Amino acid sequence: MKILYQIAIIFALCLLGEIISALLPFPFPAAISAMVLLSAALFSGILKIDHIKEKSDFLLSNMAFFFIPAGVGVIEYFDLIASVWWQFILIALVSTVVVFLVTAGTVSLLVRFEERRKAE
Repeated sequence: MKILYQIAIIFALCLLGEIISALLPFPFPAAISAMVLLSAALFSGILKIDHIKEKSDFLLSNMAFFFIPAGVGVIEYFDLIASVWWQFILIALVSTVVVFLVTAGTVSLLVRFEERRKAE
């Protein structure tokens, strides 16, 4: 019964994410909306990690399964992708460097913030 409760919580957040994304006047991924809702619920204390721990651990341990549709899509459109492969590689390299730099900057700012907070 506990697993059904955890699945219901996760599906309810996914449904709320879909509703929010449908109501927005611009395209926005429902999965991101659902993750923001989940984060807000966890940080605010409305939802405890124990409420979803077992099911989220199961989903994380089987995450590779969820990449199968994306892999099939790549194979299905391989001819199109093959004609612009260098653009994909360029985008992947640039976005990797940008994500690395932004992450490093964020961590540096948070470390400085924590050091200042501890010093006070």
